Amino acid sequence: MAANWYPIIDEEKCIGCFQCVDFCPHGVLAKADGKPEVVKPEDCVEFCRGCQKVCDQDAITYSGEN
Repeated sequence: MAANWYPIIDEEKCIGCFQCVDFCPHGVLAKADGKPEVVKPEDCVEFCRGCQKVCDQDAITYSGEN
């Protein structure tokens, strides 16, 4: 797991489809107020990018990304 790597959701691009929440097997994201929320950033697997790949809106970037 990564201390400095976790998803950042762009609220303007996100349409609240929750594909990212449904994808993540580590519980990093949760459903909250119609949008995904990062609830366990410390459980994100460094360089996984799975939630970003399933996001059709290109609404996910990562803290720790160059």
